[in-house]
Amino acid sequence: MRERTRAVLAHRNFQRFIVGVILVNAAVLGLETFPAVAARHGALLSALDRLALAIFVVELTAKVYVERSRFPRDPWNVFDAVIVLVALAPATASSLSVLRSLRILRVLRLLSVVPSLRKVVSALLRAMPGMSSIVVLLSLVLYVAAVLATKLYGQTAPERFGSLPTSLFTLFQTMTGDDWGNIAREVMEVHPSAWIFFTIFILLCTFVVLNLFMAVVVSAMDEEAAKERAELEDLSAASTQRILEELAELRKEVTALRRATPDRRTKKRANA
Repeated sequence: MRERTRAVLAHRNFQRFIVGVILVNAAVLGLETFPAVAARHGALLSALDRLALAIFVVELTAKVYVERSRFPRDPWNVFDAVIVLVALAPATASSLSVLRSLRILRVLRLLSVVPSLRKVVSALLRAMPGMSSIVVLLSLVLYVAAVLATKLYGQTAPERFGSLPTSLFTLFQTMTGDDWGNIAREVMEVHPSAWIFFTIFILLCTFVVLNLFMAVVVSAMDEEAAKERAELEDLSAASTQRILEELAELRKEVTALRRATPDRRTKKRANA
């Protein structure tokens, strides 16, 4: 029974069914945010939501039944269990009513169901150590630039550079490219050479540091792809080795049969 359940859970059609349920449930939760739709079809949407949750609970229970002690060892299983348990939080409890609004997190189950998304998440997690170093570098650049901007342009534009926290927020806005031109022109009306500061800052943050983020992520994804190829090659080599061993055994059996056949014919002729 356990092996049959395992086969059903691993079947491609079942995985597609779960993906479909997740997408339908996401659409239902989105429709509930429209007051007119919720007022007209609230009962139907609630029934579909409960049905999707029941399917997720059954699937999770089946996984626990199949994998038993190995279930918590897989981080994706723990991820699915947390999302389903959050969705089961009672709506009547005022302290847990906020958790009920987190039902939309069930859409994140696509990360554990779709293999390609799992690869992307694994690559991002692999890139975390390198990204942390870049975050420190970016923080240093922001801090140094904010202190300089506060000293240089604090009196000219106090609403943007009047204090260190204000300068940090303004420079973060500049780094994202949001209305940075107007910010620079406002300062350049009093300090014409301010374009040098803003140009260097944008070049450092946007075109250097942020590109380093992408380089680290791409490198991690390449490593993940290389790891997957190595695993496939190992599996292929193991399968090839097993096939060669089976062929060798078959050749030995055929050779033994061929040797035995003449002996039987000789005995028959001798008896005749």
